[in-house]
Amino acid sequence: METIVQTNLPKVTIPGHEEAWKLVLGQLRAEMSRAMFETWVQPLRPLGYDRKVFTIGAYNPYARDWVENRLKGRITRLLEGLYQEPLSLKVTVMNGFYHGGEEDVPQAVEPAPEGETRPHRNQAPAPPEGSPRKVMLQRAYGSERARVIQPERGMFVTLYFFYNWVPLIGHSAAATILAARSMCYWNPKTGELRNVIETDMAELARRASVSVRTVKDVLNNEFVKMYFLRYKVRRIMTPNGVRTAGISLQVRMDDPLTPEDQEEHQQPEAEQWYLPEFEDERDEED
Repeated sequence: METIVQTNLPKVTIPGHEEAWKLVLGQLRAEMSRAMFETWVQPLRPLGYDRKVFTIGAYNPYARDWVENRLKGRITRLLEGLYQEPLSLKVTVMNGFYHGGEEDVPQAVEPAPEGETRPHRNQAPAPPEGSPRKVMLQRAYGSERARVIQPERGMFVTLYFFYNWVPLIGHSAAATILAARSMCYWNPKTGELRNVIETDMAELARRASVSVRTVKDVLNNEFVKMYFLRYKVRRIMTPNGVRTAGISLQVRMDDPLTPEDQEEHQQPEAEQWYLPEFEDERDEED
């Protein structure tokens, strides 16, 4: 007579979504450059795991698209290994997770005045409750238009840039600088800054409404290189040789003084505002 022997199989502990995300972050940190990880991955937030769907939040649509295009497959495979089952990854825009749930602005913008909250991007602005800025925005746009235009979400740009820098660098360079800034994040009030991005010249040209040839000329303009934009080409090895994969771009988010004003006011700008990795050979020789 056969004897059935029962064995106690070890229990497999299923991690919670926050614990699982920490493990994913640890793996991605080891696989990516520090600049790329801190710019694109570290700001992501795990939002939950339900019905085989793992949801993470990105701080703006561009960050969401970047993750979906470049990391979605890798993150999904890591999560499937942790949960031991097929699953899907959902990346959504969550603008309010940086400051304890307060709605924040995901691009280079001027923060809202004290005590003022910002509407969700799909929600009409709340009725004004005494804030002059809210009254002004609703009077100028109306709630239906504001839902589309979102006038409260504006890029931080000074009149100094328009009056002093545009005549020096030209409109194409100005458009390219503003397009690059729109891909970054800067909160002048808190000092929070994310200004190193992975992109390509075609995307930058599309956002600036100029040609790729113009973008290349702008990026090599001495004023632009010295004060506003630094880039390096990313290349990957393929069986047929080296292929250009895009550019890493560092963007200066505040406006420097023009050379003329530096001399007049005796306020020289810092010689190197960019990271050492964005130096080129000619900079090293100087």
